[in-house]
Amino acid sequence: MKVLILGGVAAGTKAAAKFKREDRSADVTILTKDKDISYAGCGLPYYVGGLIESREELIVNTPEKYTALTGVKVITGMEATALHAEKKTVTVRKQDDGEVQELAYDKLIIATGASPVLPPIEGIEQEGIFSVRTPEDAIRIRSFVSDGGVKRAVVVGGGFIGLEMAENLKAQGVSVTVIDAAGQLLPEIFDPEMAGYIKKHLTQKGIRVLINTKALRFAGSGRVTGVQTEGMLLPCEMTIMAVGIRPNTAFLQGSGVELEQGKVLVDQQLRTNLEDVYAVGDCAMVTNRITGKRQWSPMGSSANLEGRTLAQVLAGKEKRYPGVLGTGIVKLPELNCGRTGLTEAQAQAAGYDVVTALMVTDDKAHYYPDSSNFIIKLLADRASHKLLGAQVLGTGSVDKLIDMAVTGIQLNARLEDYENGDFAYAPPFSTAIHPFVQAVYVLLNKLSGELVSMTPKEYLDGKAADYTVIDVNPSPSIRGARYINLTEVNGPIDGIGKDEKLLLVCRRGKRAYLLQNRLRYFGYTNTAVLEGATYFSDVRVKNAQAAVSPEEITRVKALGFLWDKNSPDRFNGRVITRNGKITADESAAIAEAAQRFGNGEITMTTRMTLEIQGVPFENIEPLQEFLAQAGLQTGGTGSKVRPVVSCKGTTCQYGLIDTFALSEAIHERFYLGYRDVKLPHKFKIAVGGCPNNCVKPDLNDLGIVGQRVPEVDMEKCRGCKVCQIEKVCPVHAASVQDKKIVIQPEVCNHCGRCIGKCPFKAFVNYTNGYRIYIGGRWGKKVARGQYLGKVFTNESEVLDVVEKAILLFREQGITGERFADTVARLGFENVQEQLLGNGLLERKAENIAAQKHLKGGATC
Repeated sequence: MKVLILGGVAAGTKAAAKFKREDRSADVTILTKDKDISYAGCGLPYYVGGLIESREELIVNTPEKYTALTGVKVITGMEATALHAEKKTVTVRKQDDGEVQELAYDKLIIATGASPVLPPIEGIEQEGIFSVRTPEDAIRIRSFVSDGGVKRAVVVGGGFIGLEMAENLKAQGVSVTVIDAAGQLLPEIFDPEMAGYIKKHLTQKGIRVLINTKALRFAGSGRVTGVQTEGMLLPCEMTIMAVGIRPNTAFLQGSGVELEQGKVLVDQQLRTNLEDVYAVGDCAMVTNRITGKRQWSPMGSSANLEGRTLAQVLAGKEKRYPGVLGTGIVKLPELNCGRTGLTEAQAQAAGYDVVTALMVTDDKAHYYPDSSNFIIKLLADRASHKLLGAQVLGTGSVDKLIDMAVTGIQLNARLEDYENGDFAYAPPFSTAIHPFVQAVYVLLNKLSGELVSMTPKEYLDGKAADYTVIDVNPSPSIRGARYINLTEVNGPIDGIGKDEKLLLVCRRGKRAYLLQNRLRYFGYTNTAVLEGATYFSDVRVKNAQAAVSPEEITRVKALGFLWDKNSPDRFNGRVITRNGKITADESAAIAEAAQRFGNGEITMTTRMTLEIQGVPFENIEPLQEFLAQAGLQTGGTGSKVRPVVSCKGTTCQYGLIDTFALSEAIHERFYLGYRDVKLPHKFKIAVGGCPNNCVKPDLNDLGIVGQRVPEVDMEKCRGCKVCQIEKVCPVHAASVQDKKIVIQPEVCNHCGRCIGKCPFKAFVNYTNGYRIYIGGRWGKKVARGQYLGKVFTNESEVLDVVEKAILLFREQGITGERFADTVARLGFENVQEQLLGNGLLERKAENIAAQKHLKGGATC
């Protein structure tokens, strides 16, 4: 039998290898357009991020190695251009010389995969715009990041690949913005409220996310400089296009193969409508296991399963491919997100009376080190209790829970089948009652009426508008809510009617459920527990007049909102301006935000951030969301690197260096890049363009001052009686001695005023550079910084010293002390020696990973 396979990545190579094992006598040939076969496409983002170090690790098999292992012939660099089913031939063209030939087959397998969609957007052909599909794509991206000075990237598309690329670009120190035209991340993959939690988490981890945002144009002249949307221009040096993929099936037009939007339709034996023609992988449209309806699921896992099953079918075995569940998982910064089965909308569209439950549970024994939480959403059919889907978020083994759901769905399990599941337990791995089983219990209690609850989706949709919010936390935590101490409820509660609508809310849901049980016993008939509680949802009480709790004041301070002590619930929100410079559009957005969410007033802080004044507590998150749509963010508080301050630099008559460019680089690399790095105290940086020191760099933890070091040509010095250099020097470092100009190096501040002032051209040449001050401080205890004994002439060297200073402060500082105190304690000479050496950078990974300064010393 002569089997011809078009495509050699996952499905094609799996089908070929398995069939060759089934029938060693078969003549099996793979044709592939690429030079690589069987590469790890799903691993490409992790090569970009550096977790996978070499290209070779991405290549599962080379053609030579694969042929030796399997006996399958592989021909690379050859593309199929037409199928002639009536003749059982395929027309192919060589990539290198264009030679065309026809190849015959007995059985044909179409496994041509899919390619990234590149929409016809103006400017998309420019350098710096990438898609992610092959190892060569990943190699080009990683090289571009390391060689091209990439500080900012925009990822267009909020699906699996887009978010994985965002995480891995961030790991390389790139500031990332993700935009998606849809109203949520991961549409049709996660339910909206789960996607909303993911979006909030990414924002907290330093990845800006803009939904309902479409790329309209790519700015730049040959190399991308920004992405234009309806509301703003997003500056960037790189763009990743991850808006989706399209099946590689154009060559099948007119062949008679049945297609649906380019996907090849197949039955359960992966046969097309043409005799002896089959299709597998990303180019094939299979079915959904639950609904039986057509579903496209371009995943590496299903491609391999389809390839293996088809090989068995070709070998004459009674095998069928039952379809897909759309199972998927994605790793994000400190959050794993998995799903399988139907979403809530998909289940409703399929005709199910769907019931859901969302709960927060421990991911292992709560007392075990590094224990965390799972957020689990289960979906089931109300009548049959059949499990329909699962979505899980958490820092731990999310895949384990998803795989439990997959197994159950494939076996047509009811919720009751999980009820007493004897799953593995030990404190390092799980809880005594497995987290998945706990979620099943919640859903069963909801179905039986033992639990009456409100889902996060219902809460977001306003169902709680006429409910009284009851705070069931161990201590009052929800501003404006009626607090009830669970342990003291032993009868009816004064002031609350038994038919009053009560929304019971705690941290994760358990205490609220226990209170509901007690209240039911005492005759209360209209209570609902908020699923996921405050761990998942932002609970707000309308028109709350109560003071904001100390815990909430601390929480929002980390977001850049400082409490106005003259009010019970008003805050001033700091808007980061990236060195005090903003665009007219950004200024307009800030002004509109102040009117909408604050009291209409804006103030400038001494750190050149803008503060929107008088923001009510309940307006904090809406204000942040509004500003994010304009490309702005709040922050600038806490024990970490603070936003950099800059003077006007070269736009000033005395400016020697481009302080805006340097401070922008510092902002991207250290304020954004180090936003999750905890320090002993705040770390302030200022950049001055000249020794006039308008922004007081020497009174910051680290200051950078522009320098212009004169290169004196003594042969041209005439020793004039009235020396113009001596006359113009503002610090009196220059004087004529023995008929020659003398510059006192310990006095000269390299202001550059002398350059060009000598009529005999003794002061023409100069070197621009930077002087770095460390250990300055302003406030209760003033400390003037000392400068390092070197004038730096290279900006990258300056940035390295800044990074080493931050690392030294984190590694050797004592929690609560300022950098000035660290320098004084260690000794200036010791610190200088470390900042000029390489040891701190060599220890960087270990330093950053250490659990240190978890509660720093900054109070503002």
